[in-house]
Amino acid sequence: MKLYRPGGTVTQVKNLTQTPKRPASRWFAVSILVLAAAVLSIDATVLYLAVPALTADLRPSADQVLWIGDVYPLALAGLLIPFGNLADRIGRRRLLLIGAVGFGAASALAAFAPNAELLIFARVALGVTGAMIMPSTLSIIRDMFDDAKERTKAVAIWTAGTSGSAALGPIIGGALLEQFWWGAVFLINVPIMLFVIIAGLIVLPESRNPNPGRFDVLSALLSFATLVPFIWAVKRMLGEGFDLAGVFGIIGAALAAWWFIHRQRRASEAMIDVELFKSAAFSGTVLANFVAAFALAGLLFFFSQYLQLVRGMTPIIAGAAEVPATLGGILGIAFVGWLLARLGVGRAVAIALVVIAIGLSLVALAEQSPHYVWLALALAVLGFGVGITQTVTTDAVVTMAPKERAGSAAAISETSLELGTAFGIAVLGSVVGAWYRVGAPVPSGLNASDAAAVQGSLAQALSILPAGSPDADAAQLAFTHAMQLTSLTAAAVVFAVAVLVWRVVPSRSTEIATP
Repeated sequence: MKLYRPGGTVTQVKNLTQTPKRPASRWFAVSILVLAAAVLSIDATVLYLAVPALTADLRPSADQVLWIGDVYPLALAGLLIPFGNLADRIGRRRLLLIGAVGFGAASALAAFAPNAELLIFARVALGVTGAMIMPSTLSIIRDMFDDAKERTKAVAIWTAGTSGSAALGPIIGGALLEQFWWGAVFLINVPIMLFVIIAGLIVLPESRNPNPGRFDVLSALLSFATLVPFIWAVKRMLGEGFDLAGVFGIIGAALAAWWFIHRQRRASEAMIDVELFKSAAFSGTVLANFVAAFALAGLLFFFSQYLQLVRGMTPIIAGAAEVPATLGGILGIAFVGWLLARLGVGRAVAIALVVIAIGLSLVALAEQSPHYVWLALALAVLGFGVGITQTVTTDAVVTMAPKERAGSAAAISETSLELGTAFGIAVLGSVVGAWYRVGAPVPSGLNASDAAAVQGSLAQALSILPAGSPDADAAQLAFTHAMQLTSLTAAAVVFAVAVLVWRVVPSRSTEIATP
């Protein structure tokens, strides 16, 4: 089979899969891979509803609350590329199973964390081990299916599992929080990962690049040094204002990015085929995947708090209130084949992004409505757009890559998704916090510590201010306004990317296969 390689060469690739492909077991294998990926997605959102409970228990600062939510996708994003590349070398199933063992152990550590610092450490460990699992799930699917239609169907199932489970996270979290302490949202991962390990040893095929070359440790470090300091600096400057530390973080990330790209262009076995990014179509597809995750994660992280702290819902009711986003995503995925047949890749993604922008705008309008039904409809519209966007873009990115670099291609797709999640929480979360601080009133008579807490977060404000008092009502209104302004800001960003995608991503997927 002839495959495009960097530098314009053509390579013959054979016998990539060492374990025979058994048609009868392939779809069961897909279900195991979807389950593994779904647990990672759930872990990104299951914490949302637990924030009020763990805030009351561990008493984290406002910055620590953001780090507890953000450090997991941040670690995932920073390590997906190196681990995707490593999976191509040592075996995708092997790395997935190693990651599953580590993820289960880190989940147990998070469940019993006695303070915010140890919980943040455990979330880092979850991100590191999750980065071993996620690219392997998609690359094994890429390797198991040679038929394009079957592969698209398998990727659609994978996308439905990951995006749908992300929205299901609050429901699962709500149900657990009704009966147990906040650590239960992590402890549930342990038996699931045990099942993945046992089933994976039985049914998952092993595959790897037969001629991988050496693993470039320096490139792995540079990729991490590019992503993590950049997100940290953006988060810091949005939350604390413009300062030298943030500037140095941006400069350091830019230098690491330049060095990484320069090294990839000269390497005989590059960690990422950076030549693909010369294509505006390819870059636009990756950007669309990023911005869909950015909008959804940034909204849901604070939306769960809004439902509990402003609308007064219990955790399980708040989780159920987010179900329309899940249903909308599933419906969107069901429409993918129909849309691609009539519109093609570029137009389908652009229209889906416009739908996301409309959904975000409707959420902003509905947040002050006393009737939940309007919020439900807005969430369904948002989920519909996200489901289409992530399915189409993931399939396009993975399909266009050579088969022997399936892990690296999956890592690019997943990195854009996890970066979008990390940026969504960091950027939109900081915007919500900034608008809340502007609008939150500080009652007279409070000491300095309590006054800072009132402006630090709504959860802390409601633990200090008397329930039902005018001051508590004003704090809730300030948070609602902050959510509305942030949703509209995200809608504007998504709409701008939709216009860009319409212009640069072709309608036929074959046109974006190579630069």
